[in-house]
This record gives sequence, structure tokens and C-alpha cells, in this order.
Amino acid sequence: MQPDDFTVHIVDDEEALRKSLGFVLTVNGFGVRLHVSATAFSEIAPSLRNAVLVTDMRMPDMSGLDLVRKISSISPPIPSIIVTGHGDIPMAVEAMKAGAVDFIEKPFEEAVIIEAVRRAAERLADSSAGTLSVDDIRSRIGSLSERERQILAAVVAGQPNKAIAFNLDISPRTVEVHRANVMTKMRARSLPELVRMSLTVSI
Repeated sequence: MQPDDFTVHIVDDEEALRKSLGFVLTVNGFGVRLHVSATAFSEIAPSLRNAVLVTDMRMPDMSGLDLVRKISSISPPIPSIIVTGHGDIPMAVEAMKAGAVDFIEKPFEEAVIIEAVRRAAERLADSSAGTLSVDDIRSRIGSLSERERQILAAVVAGQPNKAIAFNLDISPRTVEVHRANVMTKMRARSLPELVRMSLTVSI
């Protein structure tokens, strides 16, 4: 889907950040609309077509996570990206479970948000476009060693490296090595993508 075929809706209660992100996307060719609150956006969301949502996580009226949950049943769906300055693994897992396409931590490079918007737009073009089949994902999981599967399950459960190391009686450094191997074998470009694949097959 081309940039002029859809609109990126930015929801952030902080005007400076809202306008800054809007400017970045606009100069890169995307159509953009700005919204001052999650509540305001949720009211118009059912009437939107060819929309991608980029929302801040922490807002006074409604969190970005709650917003994504609220609009998750809208048809056609609105692919959503959550942006936060206070990210962690459990939060990323919750975002993916709520239906977010991506979870991005601040500060981020322009290329990161642009690529995330493009991935979200693929969902609009075709619900199956750019999406791995369940068999593909299971095949990748099948390539993991038993230890790597344990690491994957723990990561998806939201456990930090130190907790995983303690529970499996291995060093945090060993956990990092296994996590890197999991990312490589699963061909996941980011933690949210890894979580999303895992949730698809309900490991």
C-alpha cells in the first residue's frame, strides 16, 4: 500500500511530541492527522477507513494500551503502533496481546517509526500480506533447541533476563546468547515481532 492510500493518526497528549512526529511522517510522504487525546480518537475510530494508529502509551485520559484494546474489535481493524518512553518486556507483551502491530521505545530513529508505519500499512493492503502462516512459524519454532524454546517461552511471558537466568539456573550472559539465537532462528527483526509470532501459535 502506497503512503497516499492511507492516513496515519497520531494520538499524543503532548503537543510538541505530537507535532514533531507528525512532521517527520509528513515529510516522508505520509498523510497525517493529529489527535489530542485517546478518548477523542476512540470516538471517531469506527468511522475511519485505511487508517494506521500511532499512540503514546502514557496519557491522562486513557493509556495507549487501553486505546488499542478498545478499538481492537473495530471492523475494518486499525493497525496500531504503541510508542513509549518507559518500555519493558512485560509491557511489550501486553501490547502485542492487545493487538498492537509494533511497540517502539523512545528515543527512536526516524527510520524505525517509518518502517513500523509501513509494516502496519501492509495489514491494510491485505490481512495476509507480510504475515507468516502458522505452519511457517511452527517450522521456525521447531528449529529451536529445547533450551531456546524455554528462553522463548520465558521472554513471551514477559520475564527479564535475570529472572530467566535464575529460573533456569544459568548465567544472564548465557540467556543473552540464547535470546540472540532465538531471534536469528525465528528471523524476528524485533522483540514485538518475536512476541507476535509466538502468540500466533500460542506457545
